[in-house]
Amino acid sequence: MKLSILDLAPVAPGSTISDSFKSSVRLAQTAERHGYERVWYAEHHNMPTIASSATSLLISHIAHHTETIRLGSGGIMLPNHSPLVIAEQFGTLAEIYGDRIDLGLGRAPGTDMTTLRALRRDPSAADSFPHDVLELQAYLAGESRVPTVAATPGAGTNVPLYILGSSLFGAKLAAQLGLPYSFASHFAPAALHEAIRIYRDEFTPSEQLAEPYVIAGVGVLAAETAERAHELLEVAQRHRVASFIGRSAKKEFTEAEVDMLMDTPQAQQILDMMRYTAVGTGEQVAEYLRHFASAAQADELITIHYPTEEQARLDSVMITAEACQLAIAQ
Repeated sequence: MKLSILDLAPVAPGSTISDSFKSSVRLAQTAERHGYERVWYAEHHNMPTIASSATSLLISHIAHHTETIRLGSGGIMLPNHSPLVIAEQFGTLAEIYGDRIDLGLGRAPGTDMTTLRALRRDPSAADSFPHDVLELQAYLAGESRVPTVAATPGAGTNVPLYILGSSLFGAKLAAQLGLPYSFASHFAPAALHEAIRIYRDEFTPSEQLAEPYVIAGVGVLAAETAERAHELLEVAQRHRVASFIGRSAKKEFTEAEVDMLMDTPQAQQILDMMRYTAVGTGEQVAEYLRHFASAAQADELITIHYPTEEQARLDSVMITAEACQLAIAQ
């Protein structure tokens, strides 16, 4: 079982964005020491608790402070950009850091409609996502689909592409193009099994990939005791509900107000996004992840460690890795 990490560069309560980036460096270094496959960073905009909006810059910063672990986007929201610009950015990363760079691609805006307009994005841009993926892939292969235009840097780097999705659309596209598929089951659990079934059934081999390859997202909260893990989960759940509802309501909530929010239908819908979450001791988390990987037919799990406090998050990363290594050895 391969384990990876999705890092949203969270800005913890009372901390700064600079603190977030320093924490992301320590997280990647910890993941590297403990045998994780890769760390990905997601493009989100206008979210005060997420600092990974300039995704390629953050990847470069983390790569400078690590040595071997794969790093990439999970993902770049391609309709927000021209394929040429992304080919140049990730081509630059590949030329600097070698074969350590992944390029995961999504077609959502990664933000709200108002911010979408601030990005100068045409709402219909998502319709051209399949074409844009092919254009980007050609730039990276040095086989531009646009006459006289080449990606410099980028051409010939062949940075591997991954299609990200939370619906059946991405599954069908990844299968058609013969690309690895990463399903966002850590926040969109409903379509997980159907999407992966379609992807595996319809997969067509490509130059990049001979066999279907599935990465599934799953939340993790591992601690020394199950009681401590569930305490941290409650904190993470409250923080998530307050962040989601507070963002749409343009306000911050007191603890008493969060108490009232937690029983609302809106909060329950937000918490259902965390349906696939491993919580407990290392052994309990490892058992959950093994069962989840088997049920989802996943070749790799990309874990999202939910503790809001940095040391607890690093502990969760280490405890999970050690427990899964023991399980593999057995």
